Amino acid sequence: MTNPRRAFLSDLGMGVTGMALGAMLADDGVVRAAESGGSVPAPTQFAPRAKSVIWIFLSGGYSHMETFDPKPALNKYAGMTFDKTPFDNPVNSPLHKKRFRSVPSEEINVRDVYPTIFPMQVGWKKRGSCGIEMTDWWPHLSKCVDDLCFVRNMWTTDNDHAAENQFHTGRHKLDESQPSVGAWAHYGLGTLNENLPKFVVLGGPTRSDTRESIDSLYLGQQYAGIPIALDPKNPLPFAQRAAGQTLELQRAEYDAIHQLNALTAVEYPEDQALQARIRSYELAFRMQAAVPEAVDFSQESAATQEMYGLNQEATKVAGQRLLAARRMVERGVRFVQVFPSAYGSWDSHQQLKDNHTRLCANVDLPVAGLIQDLKQRGLLDDVVVVFGTEFGRTPGLELRGGGNTGRDHHPNGFTVWMAGAGLKKGYVHGATDELGYHALGDGHYVTDLHATALHLLGLNNRTLEIPGRKRLEIDHGRVIDDILA
Repeated sequence: MTNPRRAFLSDLGMGVTGMALGAMLADDGVVRAAESGGSVPAPTQFAPRAKSVIWIFLSGGYSHMETFDPKPALNKYAGMTFDKTPFDNPVNSPLHKKRFRSVPSEEINVRDVYPTIFPMQVGWKKRGSCGIEMTDWWPHLSKCVDDLCFVRNMWTTDNDHAAENQFHTGRHKLDESQPSVGAWAHYGLGTLNENLPKFVVLGGPTRSDTRESIDSLYLGQQYAGIPIALDPKNPLPFAQRAAGQTLELQRAEYDAIHQLNALTAVEYPEDQALQARIRSYELAFRMQAAVPEAVDFSQESAATQEMYGLNQEATKVAGQRLLAARRMVERGVRFVQVFPSAYGSWDSHQQLKDNHTRLCANVDLPVAGLIQDLKQRGLLDDVVVVFGTEFGRTPGLELRGGGNTGRDHHPNGFTVWMAGAGLKKGYVHGATDELGYHALGDGHYVTDLHATALHLLGLNNRTLEIPGRKRLEIDHGRVIDDILA
């Protein structure tokens, strides 16, 4: 029979405060390792190159050809079918079936195999002293190209928007769900700031069915991402003091909870969740001062706010989220996951030119501002920036519904870029074929990106397991050694 006092305390911990602060349940990696008998990794497993990660995700699938992997062959052979070009027909490549896993039957789902080549919708040229090609939709970010490291041979398997979760968890929609990359970073690392979460989420999850992108699942809710609102007056709506409750009254309430928990801890000394909860309430109390300060942009100069585009309506939302990300890592947050755009925004089945023109303008200046700001503050030596999307877009023109202005989903090859601590600068790794269809060679499945980011934090993704939960080979990924400085 359940101990009634213990049940009461458990219910209390899962109340309003518990829901908002689940990720605070363990506030120190060294203590976690000791409490779990060593099953949880120490703060780092080898010398880290970076202290924090800013993980920027553009939901919907931007076109790699119209952003960071221009393909002039699309213009040369526009209007032709794949089999009329001098290149091998990419649909007949064995890579197509190897890296393609459709939820509907292949006979029903014709995605990805549109054979009529759609020309690039924007111009491009070589940028910076490194001469890396970028399209004209990135006038500000292109000035930072000498600090960026591109991976042009990414691939994944889900050709629907569940790929947003796959990009962060490494698993297809048809597979068992797994913790997100941010949760693994939280699980594996100690804290740099006892007053803030280790895993902060800005602008997400983009909707309820993308919760997996920040979730911790079997690791325990304490390792999940904490969504933060960019309102200094109410950044943690579930952790606000009740109306009329003074700071002193709340302090007394937390003290009372602590005493009740301490009594139960004597009775159940091996209950690690309870030990973690005891610490969580003190952290929750401290967060009420630390989090509002972290998202208070009034402390930033006018020049800095302008650098992120906070003074322009088109760039304000993305700019606020990215400036908050810089302020978070500056204060010791380990992993900040940023969604600059709304769910599915980059999904350009039709009107790709109009859609990408507008969306690139929304994020180009703020992202460039982040890179410049980190660099001038010396933070680019301590922080890894990851910039990606769930898949690319088809080289062929999407024909469904009589379409003639867009591209469909394309998991077979796309581009992400990284910047910062431990990475080569002004560098391109990997490639897609001449038409932008397949990631060449082995390419890099999304968990390779996870393994690389975690490696830079000092963590070996292959050792991040817990008893009773054996991870598959696909979960581990492999570090992209070629891009490491």
